[in-house]
Amino acid sequence: MLILVLVAPAASAQRGVFLTTDEFRQRAFPAAEVVWQTLWVNAEQRQHIEAILGRKFPTLRIRYWGMGQKTAWIFEEIGKELPITIGVVVDAGQVAETQVLEYRESRGGEIRYPFFTSQFQGLQLGSNDSLALDGHIDGITGATLSVRAMTKIVTLALFCHRQTPFSGP
Repeated sequence: MLILVLVAPAASAQRGVFLTTDEFRQRAFPAAEVVWQTLWVNAEQRQHIEAILGRKFPTLRIRYWGMGQKTAWIFEEIGKELPITIGVVVDAGQVAETQVLEYRESRGGEIRYPFFTSQFQGLQLGSNDSLALDGHIDGITGATLSVRAMTKIVTLALFCHRQTPFSGP
Protein backbone atom coordinates (compact mmCIF):
# COMPACT_ATOMS: atom_id res chain seq x y z
CA MET A 1 0.00 0.00 0.00
CA LEU A 2 2.83 2.39 0.80
CA ILE A 3 4.32 1.87 -2.67
CA LEU A 4 1.04 2.84 -4.33
CA VAL A 5 0.92 6.05 -2.30
CA LEU A 6 4.47 6.94 -3.40
CA VAL A 7 3.97 6.09 -7.09
CA ALA A 8 0.56 7.77 -7.62
CA PRO A 9 1.81 11.38 -7.29
CA ALA A 10 4.64 10.72 -9.77
CA ALA A 11 2.23 9.31 -12.34
CA SER A 12 -0.21 12.19 -12.06
CA ALA A 13 2.66 14.70 -12.28
CA GLN A 14 3.04 13.71 -15.95
CA ARG A 15 -0.52 14.80 -16.76
CA GLY A 16 -1.72 18.34 -17.14
CA VAL A 17 -2.65 21.33 -19.25
CA PHE A 18 0.55 23.27 -19.83
CA LEU A 19 -0.59 25.84 -22.37
CA THR A 20 -4.05 26.90 -23.52
CA THR A 21 -4.98 27.34 -27.18
CA ASP A 22 -5.04 31.13 -26.76
CA GLU A 23 -1.66 31.17 -25.02
CA PHE A 24 -0.18 29.06 -27.83
CA ARG A 25 -1.61 31.41 -30.49
CA GLN A 26 -0.27 34.47 -28.65
CA ARG A 27 3.20 32.89 -28.43
CA ALA A 28 3.14 32.08 -32.15
CA PHE A 29 1.93 35.53 -33.20
CA PRO A 30 2.76 37.86 -30.29
CA ALA A 31 2.24 41.22 -31.96
CA ALA A 32 -0.47 40.28 -34.44
CA GLU A 33 -4.17 39.64 -34.48
CA VAL A 34 -4.63 36.43 -36.46
CA VAL A 35 -7.79 34.50 -37.24
CA TRP A 36 -8.44 30.83 -37.89
CA GLN A 37 -7.71 29.62 -41.41
CA THR A 38 -9.05 26.41 -42.95
CA LEU A 39 -7.21 23.75 -44.92
CA TRP A 40 -9.79 21.68 -46.78
CA VAL A 41 -8.36 18.16 -47.12
CA ASN A 42 -8.62 16.65 -50.61
CA ALA A 43 -8.17 12.96 -51.48
CA GLU A 44 -4.46 13.25 -52.33
CA GLN A 45 -3.67 15.20 -49.16
CA ARG A 46 -5.66 12.64 -47.12
CA GLN A 47 -3.47 9.83 -48.48
CA HIS A 48 -0.32 11.68 -47.41
CA ILE A 49 -1.77 12.53 -43.99
CA GLU A 50 -2.76 8.90 -43.44
CA ALA A 51 0.75 7.80 -44.44
CA ILE A 52 2.26 10.21 -41.89
CA LEU A 53 -0.10 9.17 -39.07
CA GLY A 54 -0.27 5.47 -39.94
CA ARG A 55 -4.05 5.48 -39.52
CA LYS A 56 -7.27 6.72 -41.09
CA PHE A 57 -7.87 10.47 -41.07
CA PRO A 58 -11.59 11.13 -41.47
CA THR A 59 -11.49 14.92 -41.02
CA LEU A 60 -12.55 17.13 -43.94
CA ARG A 61 -10.84 20.29 -42.73
CA ILE A 62 -7.95 21.33 -40.54
CA ARG A 63 -7.99 24.65 -38.68
CA TYR A 64 -4.80 26.68 -38.22
CA TRP A 65 -3.49 30.22 -37.94
CA GLY A 66 -1.33 31.79 -40.62
CA MET A 67 0.40 35.06 -41.42
CA GLY A 68 3.34 35.87 -43.68
CA GLN A 69 5.24 32.59 -44.04
CA LYS A 70 4.25 31.37 -40.59
CA THR A 71 1.54 28.90 -39.59
CA ALA A 72 0.53 27.47 -36.23
CA TRP A 73 -1.18 24.09 -35.82
CA ILE A 74 -2.76 22.19 -32.96
CA PHE A 75 -3.21 18.45 -33.34
CA GLU A 76 -3.94 15.51 -31.08
CA GLU A 77 -2.31 12.11 -31.37
CA ILE A 78 -2.57 9.05 -29.18
CA GLY A 79 0.53 8.31 -27.11
CA LYS A 80 0.04 4.92 -25.52
CA GLU A 81 -3.67 5.09 -24.76
CA LEU A 82 -4.72 8.74 -24.52
CA PRO A 83 -4.42 11.79 -26.77
CA ILE A 84 -1.59 14.27 -26.46
CA THR A 85 -2.41 17.82 -27.61
CA ILE A 86 0.56 19.32 -29.44
CA GLY A 87 1.10 22.75 -30.97
CA VAL A 88 3.59 23.32 -33.78
CA VAL A 89 4.67 26.63 -35.29
CA VAL A 90 6.15 26.45 -38.78
CA ASP A 91 7.98 29.46 -40.21
CA ALA A 92 9.24 29.47 -43.81
CA GLY A 93 8.92 25.68 -44.00
CA GLN A 94 10.89 24.97 -40.81
CA VAL A 95 9.77 24.14 -37.29
CA ALA A 96 10.00 27.28 -35.18
CA GLU A 97 8.43 25.90 -32.00
CA THR A 98 6.86 22.73 -30.64
CA GLN A 99 4.78 22.69 -27.45
CA VAL A 100 2.81 20.06 -25.56
CA LEU A 101 -0.41 21.84 -24.67
CA GLU A 102 -2.01 18.95 -22.77
CA TYR A 103 -0.63 15.60 -21.70
CA ARG A 104 -2.98 12.89 -20.45
CA GLU A 105 -0.80 9.76 -20.12
CA SER A 106 0.70 8.56 -16.86
CA ARG A 107 4.19 8.13 -18.40
CA GLY A 108 6.24 9.88 -21.04
CA GLY A 109 5.41 13.46 -20.11
CA GLU A 110 9.08 14.38 -20.47
CA ILE A 111 8.35 15.15 -24.12
CA ARG A 112 7.01 18.53 -23.03
CA TYR A 113 10.35 19.79 -21.74
CA PRO A 114 12.68 21.99 -23.85
CA PHE A 115 15.50 19.40 -23.76
CA PHE A 116 13.27 17.28 -25.99
CA THR A 117 11.14 19.78 -27.95
CA SER A 118 14.17 21.88 -28.98
CA GLN A 119 15.33 18.96 -31.17
CA PHE A 120 12.56 19.82 -33.64
CA GLN A 121 13.58 23.47 -34.13
CA GLY A 122 14.84 24.11 -37.64
CA LEU A 123 13.72 20.76 -39.01
CA GLN A 124 11.77 20.52 -42.22
CA LEU A 125 10.53 17.81 -44.56
CA GLY A 126 13.33 16.20 -46.58
CA SER A 127 12.36 17.02 -50.17
CA ASN A 128 9.22 18.16 -51.97
CA ASP A 129 7.92 14.57 -52.03
CA SER A 130 9.28 13.51 -48.64
CA LEU A 131 7.01 12.75 -45.72
CA ALA A 132 9.93 12.46 -43.29
CA LEU A 133 11.81 14.96 -41.15
CA ASP A 134 15.25 15.95 -42.42
CA GLY A 135 16.89 15.32 -39.04
CA HIS A 136 17.16 12.75 -36.28
CA ILE A 137 15.14 12.92 -33.06
CA ASP A 138 16.60 11.27 -29.97
CA GLY A 139 14.05 9.27 -28.01
CA ILE A 140 13.38 9.14 -24.30
CA THR A 141 13.55 5.86 -22.42
CA GLY A 142 10.06 4.91 -21.28
CA ALA A 143 8.40 7.44 -23.58
CA THR A 144 8.74 5.74 -26.97
CA LEU A 145 5.07 6.05 -27.92
CA SER A 146 4.89 9.69 -26.83
CA VAL A 147 8.04 10.49 -28.83
CA ARG A 148 6.54 8.74 -31.84
CA ALA A 149 3.29 10.72 -31.46
CA MET A 150 5.17 14.03 -31.26
CA THR A 151 7.27 13.16 -34.33
CA LYS A 152 4.13 12.32 -36.33
CA ILE A 153 2.48 15.60 -35.36
CA VAL A 154 5.51 17.71 -36.25
CA THR A 155 5.73 15.92 -39.61
CA LEU A 156 2.01 16.47 -40.15
CA ALA A 157 2.28 20.19 -39.35
CA LEU A 158 5.14 20.59 -41.85
CA PHE A 159 3.17 18.74 -44.52
CA CYS A 160 0.04 20.80 -43.87
CA HIS A 161 2.09 24.02 -43.93
CA ARG A 162 3.17 23.12 -47.49
CA GLN A 163 -0.51 22.97 -48.49
CA THR A 164 -1.22 26.57 -47.45
CA PRO A 165 -0.72 29.93 -49.15
CA PHE A 166 1.60 30.79 -46.24
CA SER A 167 4.28 28.33 -47.39
CA GLY A 168 5.85 30.95 -49.62
CA PRO A 169 6.66 31.03 -53.32
